[in-house]
Amino acid sequence: MLASGGGTNLQALLDDPVVGPWIALVVSDRADAGALTRARDRSVEAVHIDPGSDGDFDRRLMELLREHAIGSVVLAGFMRVLGPEVVSSYRGRILNVHPALLPAFPGAHGVAEALAWGVKVTGVTVHLVDERIDHGPIVAQEAVEVSSDDDWDSLEGRIHEVEHRLLPMAVRALVEGRLSVTERQVRIG
Repeated sequence: MLASGGGTNLQALLDDPVVGPWIALVVSDRADAGALTRARDRSVEAVHIDPGSDGDFDRRLMELLREHAIGSVVLAGFMRVLGPEVVSSYRGRILNVHPALLPAFPGAHGVAEALAWGVKVTGVTVHLVDERIDHGPIVAQEAVEVSSDDDWDSLEGRIHEVEHRLLPMAVRALVEGRLSVTERQVRIG
C-alpha cells in the first residue's frame, strides 16, 4: 500500500476482513503521513522513503517490495508517479483510486476541478495503473452527484464514502485473482 496522506482509504482496507490480512507493508513519501500511523497501529510495517534524499525513490521502493515479497500494490492518495520499472514489474497488479470519473479530471486535483467546471456528477474510479497518469483500465466506477452548494470539503466527504466502499471491493477481486483484462476491458469474476 502506498499513501501520501491521512490514510482513510488504508483504514477502509485494514478494516476489511478479506483485504486487511493481506496488507503487509505501507510506504509513504511523507514522513508525517497519517497512513504510516494507521499502519503501525495495526502492526503493519510502515516505511517512509524520502523522495528527495537521493532521487532514487523507485529503486528503494522496488527493494522494499521484493524484500517483503509483495505481490500486489495499491495506491490510495499516493501523490507520486511510479516509474517504469515499478509499473512493468507489477503490470496488472497495481490498483489506484481516483476521486473523479476517469477519463475526466485526471491528476492531483479531481475534486477541485469538478467544482471549478460546475459538473453535476463526478465520482470515484478504481483502475489498474499503466505508464500514463490515471489512464489504466478501469476496474470500478461509481457516480457522486455534485450539489450547487457543495464546497471542497462536502464533496470530498461524499467521494471518500464511495472510495471506502469501492476500493476494498476492487482489492478483494485483485488479491483473489478475479480480475481479467482484455485490452482496456476489465472483468471481475
